[in-house]
Formats: sequence, C-alpha cells, structure tokens
Amino acid sequence: MNPTVTPEQAPDGEIGPARPRVVIAVDLPEELCQQIQQQVPEVDVVWDHSLYRPRRGPADWGGDPAHRRTAEEGVAYERMVDSADVLFSLPDVDPAALARTVRANPRLRWVQAMAAGGGAQLRAAGLRADELDRVAVTTSAGVHGAPLAEFAVFGVLAGAKSLPRLLTQQRAHQWSERWEMSQLEEMTVLVLGLGGIGQACAQKFAALGCRVLGTSRSGAPVPHVDELVPADELVRAAARADAIVVTLPGTASTEGLVGAELLDAVRPGTVLVNVGRGTVVDESALVDALERGGIGFAALDVTATEPLPATSPLWDHPNVLISPHTAALSSAEEARIVKLFIDNLRRHLEGRELRNVVDTVEFY
Repeated sequence: MNPTVTPEQAPDGEIGPARPRVVIAVDLPEELCQQIQQQVPEVDVVWDHSLYRPRRGPADWGGDPAHRRTAEEGVAYERMVDSADVLFSLPDVDPAALARTVRANPRLRWVQAMAAGGGAQLRAAGLRADELDRVAVTTSAGVHGAPLAEFAVFGVLAGAKSLPRLLTQQRAHQWSERWEMSQLEEMTVLVLGLGGIGQACAQKFAALGCRVLGTSRSGAPVPHVDELVPADELVRAAARADAIVVTLPGTASTEGLVGAELLDAVRPGTVLVNVGRGTVVDESALVDALERGGIGFAALDVTATEPLPATSPLWDHPNVLISPHTAALSSAEEARIVKLFIDNLRRHLEGRELRNVVDTVEFY
C-alpha cells in the first residue's frame, strides 16, 4: 500500500483533497504504482494491493475470478475507487462496477481502460449521456501494436508456407513431392483498419516486401501503406489481395464487415488473419469460404463469442488456427500502459486533449 493520503483544510473551511486523486483500481505492480507517483508528483496516487483480485500472470488485469473479497474488503475497495478524480482501470475491469462508481462519485472525470478495445467496455456500462459527457474514458490503443503485428505476420506466413499441410504430412511421416509456396515479397496484404495496430502491421509487412493496401476512416496517408482503399472499394480491394489482416474494433459499423459479399470476392487461397475484434468477421460466411477454398487459411486470435463455443466448426477445420485471444499478452504491456497513462495524466492536469479517448457515439 502507498503512504496514507490525508485531506487538507481547503480555503473555504471545508475538508477535501488538496490535489487530484488518482486511484489504481487493479493489481498494478508496486514499482509501477510508485513510478506514476514519482513522475507526476502533482497528484496523489492511491493503491492497496490487499484489496485487489490477485493476478494469475502478466497483465492479468481482471485477476482471479474465483477470488472473493470479504465484506469489509469490498466496502474498503469501493470507498477507495469512489474517491478518485482519475481511475487507472475500470474497477475490476467490470463495466457494471464502472457504472456504479461513476454514479457514486461525482468528482470522477477520467478513466484509463486497460484494453485497446475499451470502447466495448464503456458501451457495456450503459452510462447516461450526461455521465458520458462528464467522464472521459481512454483506451490503451497502440500499446499492443507490436505483438499483434507479429501475430499477423505469423498468420500470413503460416498460410503462405502451407503450415497445415506440413503438419499433416509430418504426423503421417509422409515425404511428398515438392510444391511451390507463396513468397511474402510477391504478396499483396490488405490491412482493414490503420489505427495503432494496423500501422504496426503495415510497417512489418512492408519491411518484408509486401505491397500493402489499407482502409482508414480519415483517408489520411499512412506510412508503409502503398494504397488507401475507400470504403466503397473494399470488396474490390479484397479481390486483389493475397492476405487480409483485420485490426478493426468491434462497433456497430464494423460488425460482420468481413461477410459473405467480401469473402465471395476473394481469390482462391487467400489468407485471413484477425487480431481486431471477432465480431468484424461473419464466422458462418468464413466457414463457407474455407469450405470452397476462397479462404485457404485463417488465423484467428479473436472470435465473435469468447471462449469460442465447443460446437463451432472453426475448432476442427484443418485450415484454421485458433488462438485464445492471447497474441497481445506481453510482460511489457504493464509498463507500456503506465507510460501512456503518465503522458495522458500530464495532459489532463494541463487541460490538453487526451490520447485515445473513446468515441461515445460508436464506442471505439
């Protein structure tokens, strides 16, 4: 626990905190809690490791779901998070807990979400319009770019180099005739979404010699992208691609975007990788595309429902690789989020625009 932060006498005679109060709402390592306090001494940073759900590994922000606080611990935890001007994480990474503390604490002005897709968590909280106006929520977008881009490269390479066939033949002890594999330097990769993750993907694929196409809401030029694709050209662009990498967030406008129309247009053997949100891909249409060979290989770090239901045909398809939403997990994530948070905390104190603020219309 950090040193006790005590209120001071305000000029009008009322008792209140003298400085902005930042509350760590999840089990952030001690050295990183102290780093926030040391680098932004203008605020009081409050944390108490005895009140958090214990972590099961790096960046396990939600903590052990089996852990239960005592009644006294529950009261103390809510009192702590309800005292914040700024929250580092949704309480217990729980949208319902966020809604409760927003309504219990009129002082709260900003919440830093741990997820790049924090918009979905904010939408799930069901806050009223006035509450959304009062409390800004920022995401960790950009923090996970490098590891997710590496998984995207891995997925495209696995498809290009016939990984399923190689594994099948190895298990059968079969030395077949040779065949020609695809070469990345001859491939065109379409990146759907050019935010932090998409830009990291574009950089890595360009470095490997790929021609990179990309979609962006702004239409502004993006480094390492050879061609920006307008929304109304998406299907035609998919028909020109050897691989499609999805990095898009899950919003109403992206749900099912990679559906039957787009998948019907792809060339035979196209590789599909999803490191964005599972809802962007229509999984029934994907299964159809896999069966007819339009999609030759799919690497999915995310699915529409997580965990992926045991009845999903994606589990057993020979040309599908399922990753349990683990591609972004990195021990470096914690320090990267703290670095982003410290930068935003300084912006907050100076009245400047925060980075990665959730759009409260589309929640991305």
